Amino acid sequence: MNDTPTPASLPVDAEAIAAILPHRYPFLLVDRVIELVPGQSIVAIKNVSLNEPFFQGHFPGHPVMPGVLIIEALAQASGLLIGLPGTHAGKQDRIFYLAKVDNARFLKPVLPGDQLRLEVQLKRLIRGMGIFTARAVVDGREAATCELMCAETSR
Repeated sequence: MNDTPTPASLPVDAEAIAAILPHRYPFLLVDRVIELVPGQSIVAIKNVSLNEPFFQGHFPGHPVMPGVLIIEALAQASGLLIGLPGTHAGKQDRIFYLAKVDNARFLKPVLPGDQLRLEVQLKRLIRGMGIFTARAVVDGREAATCELMCAETSR
């Protein structure tokens, strides 16, 4: 039996996310999927805690989530958009790697206690390449935006 969630089983929890993404602590940066339109868009959540290991060295005394990790969280949400059932023809032996980041903008610091809302839309998927528009939002304000390209390859 396949324990991978179906689009009807939202929200998708951390255990189900770990069954789809190859990342593990401390690099699994998506805690929950709350919205999914298969093959089109996804909204995921990352709860930012003061206990995150990167806060020990990233501006001690004024902890700020590194922008590169915000982009990584958006890329992981992109992987979930492709990897959740009903989205990409069940290729279990395939994985998407981040291949390109364009037009990254960081508009607001992400701090401990923030909840990142990761909003990703698939622009197109052709020849094993996914192109996405993505934004991270905190309390209704954009914290970061970018365009991502992910390349599909076998594991």
